[in-house]
Amino acid sequence: MTDKTITVEQTGSPIRRPSDQRATLIGLGLNKRHRVRTLEDTPQVRGMIAKVAHLVRVVDEA
Repeated sequence: MTDKTITVEQTGSPIRRPSDQRATLIGLGLNKRHRVRTLEDTPQVRGMIAKVAHLVRVVDEA
C-alpha cells in the first residue's frame, strides 16, 4: 500500500454532463462544487481524474 495521496477539488457542475462523468465524480467522493477529497494516489484514481479533468482540479500531491 502506498503512502502517496492526491487532493482534488471539484470545480465544475455535473449538470448537463454524461452520466458516466457524474458517476466518476461520485466514485471520487465528490458531488458538489468546491468539495475537496484526499485520495490514495493509484493509477485507477489518476484515470478517474483524467476522465473528469474539466470538472476537477488537483490541489496537492503528497
